Amino acid sequence: MKTTPILALVLALTLALCATALAADAATDAAALYKAKCASCHGQDGSKALLSKPVKGLSAEDFTKKMLGYKAKTYGGSKKAGMEKLAAALSDADIKALAAFVAKL
Repeated sequence: MKTTPILALVLALTLALCATALAADAATDAAALYKAKCASCHGQDGSKALLSKPVKGLSAEDFTKKMLGYKAKTYGGSKKAGMEKLAAALSDADIKALAAFVAKL
């Protein structure tokens, strides 16, 4: 019976380590996803505005709202076709990860 608290502690530590590893992987994946899908138009730091609007300074909530709008084809100006195509190819999890990444730029 005395091993039950020890097993619970080992299980809790294992779960915490797994969660930490998954969070690190998600951050890496978001950075790679941003680099592959967003950086060419918005810049490595999100501040590029030559052909597009900067994403730097957007909150995660604002980024998510805009991306889901592009995905639903209910948001965007005259140059929205590219963003609609890009957003359609992203999962909701991808958008959430990108939103967290962009909010830290």
